[in-house]
Amino acid sequence: MCDQFKNSMMLEFDMSDLGKMKYFLGVEVKQCSGGIFICQRRYAKKLLTRFGMMDSNAVKNPIVSGTKLRKDDGNERVDETQYKQVVGSLMYLIVSRPDLMYGVSLISRFSARPTKSHWLAAKRILRYIKGTTDLGVFYRKGESNFKLLAFTDSDYAGDLDDRRSTSGFVFMLGYGAISWGSKKQPVVALSTTEAEYIAAALCACQCIWLRRVLKKIGLEEKTGTVIMCDNSSTIQLSKNPVFHGKSKHIDVKFHFLRDLVNDGIVNLSYCASENQVADIMTKPLKLEQFEKLRSMLRVTEITEVS
Repeated sequence: MCDQFKNSMMLEFDMSDLGKMKYFLGVEVKQCSGGIFICQRRYAKKLLTRFGMMDSNAVKNPIVSGTKLRKDDGNERVDETQYKQVVGSLMYLIVSRPDLMYGVSLISRFSARPTKSHWLAAKRILRYIKGTTDLGVFYRKGESNFKLLAFTDSDYAGDLDDRRSTSGFVFMLGYGAISWGSKKQPVVALSTTEAEYIAAALCACQCIWLRRVLKKIGLEEKTGTVIMCDNSSTIQLSKNPVFHGKSKHIDVKFHFLRDLVNDGIVNLSYCASENQVADIMTKPLKLEQFEKLRSMLRVTEITEVS
């Protein structure tokens, strides 16, 4: 199919075949016999040089476990322009770095009025990048179980300013992560069940879109997509409205999850909290757990691929 497309394009346009893609829009692509590895080493080093962090001391995690940030923390204000530049630059880096997703999402909430504590949090992410410039996502060739698998999770009332929860999701296809996200929920949840249910509904939206994309490229999902969740009440609530006391406050728009489950499009399944990959998208973790989940995302160093 690729050869046929290239030949047809050469007939219409003056172009040459440069072989396999190695570098595209700041993303480095390494294709080998074992699979495909994508990273942004060059962009990460330019980012560190631009903000004067190339000689900084590296750290092993982007955010210290237990870190809580709020808008009006009483600290002195910092330069908004530079802060926004850091946030914007980091947003492009998460294209190949799902381990940075939560940290970048967190600091982006304070772009309007950044303070010194927010700036220190942003600098810690840069220090983490300093020691992990060679990290990227590896997609192993020949994976037998080539099916879409999703993980969804949330923290409960983690934002200190408005007490909203954070939703996180990760989609795996074959061996590596192909889609991930971390976002503050649009409403205040009144229970952990409600927070997890809203997170699962948002994950289901992304699931529907990915299933359509896969169908367009000839990889139609014949069965329902499994969404892994570590909350039993959320799974039961998605199947029938028995938890009326826990669900009566949930916005109607999130209940379409129940229709998707009943139609067999998605299937919520339980997984243990320690194996919940999406946990890395919702809160700062202890170093041991952070490194474990990062490995489960198939984030590896380019030297290991070589």
